Amino acid sequence: MLEKNVTTFIACDKPYDEAEFVLWGAPFDSTTSFRPGTRFASSAIRTESFGIETYSPYLDKDLEEDARVFDAGDLELVFGDSERVLEQVKQMTQIIVSDDKIPVMIGGEHSLTSAPVSVLARHYPDLQLLHFDAHTDLREDYLGNPWSHASVIKRCHDLLGDGRIHSFGIRSGEKAEFYWAKEHLDMHKFNFDGLEDLVEQLDGKPVYFTLDLDVLDPSIFPGTGTPEAGGVSFDELRIAITKLAGLNIVGLDVMELAPHYDHSGVSTAVACKIIREILLTFSK
Repeated sequence: MLEKNVTTFIACDKPYDEAEFVLWGAPFDSTTSFRPGTRFASSAIRTESFGIETYSPYLDKDLEEDARVFDAGDLELVFGDSERVLEQVKQMTQIIVSDDKIPVMIGGEHSLTSAPVSVLARHYPDLQLLHFDAHTDLREDYLGNPWSHASVIKRCHDLLGDGRIHSFGIRSGEKAEFYWAKEHLDMHKFNFDGLEDLVEQLDGKPVYFTLDLDVLDPSIFPGTGTPEAGGVSFDELRIAITKLAGLNIVGLDVMELAPHYDHSGVSTAVACKIIREILLTFSK
């Protein structure tokens, strides 16, 4: 008898009822400020994931044995309607959280992060946001659009308020954004200095982790819509993620791969490996 052909991220094929994590794709890039293409990320990541091993020699863990992840596929999102798409993402997040599972969103553009943050902030009134990125993303709006990916952390601040957003790797933004951040955010420019101290401070608190992959240097990760020179290395990012192992992660996302800008496929391979390390790091 033939079986239904379903492509999942490698080894993320556990039954929903048994899953700790629910991984799903959000193929949307209507507000990108430079180069579009992140809507192709989740499908490329699933396909290319079969080029990496399920076993992590860094963590001595295996996705087959040490993680319980259900891949729910991609949402069918309305192209060009940011507010409607955000509602769709909220609905998906609510289903997963209501079933006492951890949502793992694969973007797609970074603007979508505000949707799961809004849902989880209702479930966890003391929610903290941990943010790895090249960009401040603190504009009130971009070309009149308050839901732009250049405004996503400002929208998250609208939800969470001062002192609950912790940004690392930031190296690009308007002067006004950096000065605003000094008053309202916990921002660490250029690298992950201060991360270990923060992990101690966040012990026991619910944390949403958002990773914009352009935190990586474009020499390692050119496949993104807004590349910024001067980023971190793969190992620096991997080690930083490992340091988060003790946190109470209640949701996370990995955003902003635009696979077609790297015809070698290396950027997608890097994204796949980072997702593997994240899932294994946070698996109970």
